[in-house]
Amino acid sequence: MRPAAAERVTREPPAFDARSVLVDGARMDQKTFHALYLKTPDGFKAELIGGVVHVASPVSRRHGKPYIRLIAWLCRYEERTPGVEALAEVTDILSEDREPQPDAVLLIRPECGGRTRADADEYLVGPPELVVEIANTTAALDLGPKKDDYEAAGVQEYLVVDVTAGAVRWFVRRRGKFAEQKAAPDGLLRSAAFPGLWLDPAAFLADQPRKVVAALRQGVASPEHKAFVAELSARRKAAKKPRKK
Repeated sequence: MRPAAAERVTREPPAFDARSVLVDGARMDQKTFHALYLKTPDGFKAELIGGVVHVASPVSRRHGKPYIRLIAWLCRYEERTPGVEALAEVTDILSEDREPQPDAVLLIRPECGGRTRADADEYLVGPPELVVEIANTTAALDLGPKKDDYEAAGVQEYLVVDVTAGAVRWFVRRRGKFAEQKAAPDGLLRSAAFPGLWLDPAAFLADQPRKVVAALRQGVASPEHKAFVAELSARRKAAKKPRKK
């Protein structure tokens, strides 16, 4: 016998799980992706690359070790270069169909002429000057669709540590396109967007932090870095001046 209407038990509808929609290969625009992503639990990571959802897999030591070394390298440069900012694992809204979450970025602060800003919720909007990715199991994505997205969005430089291949690949913008730069005769890679940001790729891959730090120290002691710091300071002062009516 069915219970009378007044006696029937009402059940709550099952809670919506955004992860059921944010699956690999799903297609959507950035606003839809962002709204769904905000509803996922902590620890869940996904990106929107070219309008396609990519869900991250668990991170191993092979990713974590070079990741922490790169963060330390960027932070040391930030400490010596007022006007720049290093960030890790930050959401970056690039366009209507692009919302990556790169391993790290280095950007010029807006008050010093940088193009990236933070929205009301502190998410990045716009292309950072330098984007960094660690490619362990994701080399095809990082060096394919994701590289294409960063290039199209106007990122100036793109650094990829390909763990599986044992290679450091640094792309710089030339005539609107990414071109891979080769190490100089001294074995170092040098940033064009951030003078003084020097990297010893062989030492980095061999886990020789002292040599990595030594190369960076050379960079931040260079005349180019000194001139860059002075330029950033001048931009900041110019931005503070009141505009004439």
